[in-house]
Amino acid sequence: MNRTLYFSLLILFLSGLSISAAYYYKVRRNVYDTVKFYELPLLPYGFSALEPYLDEETMRIHYTKHHQAYVNRLNTALKKYPEVSKKPLEYLLEQPHEIPKAIRTAVLNNGGGHFNHSFFWSVMTSEPTHPLGKTKELIEQQFGSLSAFQDEFAKVALRVFGSGWAWLVLNKGKLKIVATSNQDCPLSEGLIPLLTLDVWEHAYYLRYQSKRAEFIQAWWHVVNWQQIEKNYQQAQGEVYGN
Repeated sequence: MNRTLYFSLLILFLSGLSISAAYYYKVRRNVYDTVKFYELPLLPYGFSALEPYLDEETMRIHYTKHHQAYVNRLNTALKKYPEVSKKPLEYLLEQPHEIPKAIRTAVLNNGGGHFNHSFFWSVMTSEPTHPLGKTKELIEQQFGSLSAFQDEFAKVALRVFGSGWAWLVLNKGKLKIVATSNQDCPLSEGLIPLLTLDVWEHAYYLRYQSKRAEFIQAWWHVVNWQQIEKNYQQAQGEVYGN
């Protein structure tokens, strides 16, 4: 083979590689442009900020391992359904019949896990807060006092068998304390969440072991009542978005 023919063939080969690579990245970019991928929300505090009530190691593992796993599995389930991925997660949880059957269970389980954890992080703070506004008024009207409300909430959280969540929700304008199992979400039951507590053992076991009651009592020190009031005000207009 003479040098001219050799270099001509080499140029054609390299051109083909360039075109193939460009096509690959174009297709890859189009996929990422059309499928919405979920990510962990930024925490409004550091992993150690809720000490001594929620320990740093638990927070780090809970956020980077457990929550991240739900996000990863949710994205995997939605990868082939860009039209579903573009809809707000809250909408999908409220309208599960609109999720294709092939991925419905995966989206409800992992989408619920993503929503529940994101909501959980948002209703905690390292700064002391106190009930205020309309939520304070409704708690006193319906439960008699903050202490009575906390006692009732704790009872519901303690009754959760195995893994789940305790919630303060808004139901037709009234407050209600409910529990959900695993990663079930109140949105799927037509309820609007205001406050939640994760009572899966991974949320507290490193510090409290099997003492869920102690964990619940300690958790009240980091509840963000300002955010709860914001959630109530938002719920009045039933406004949700990503």
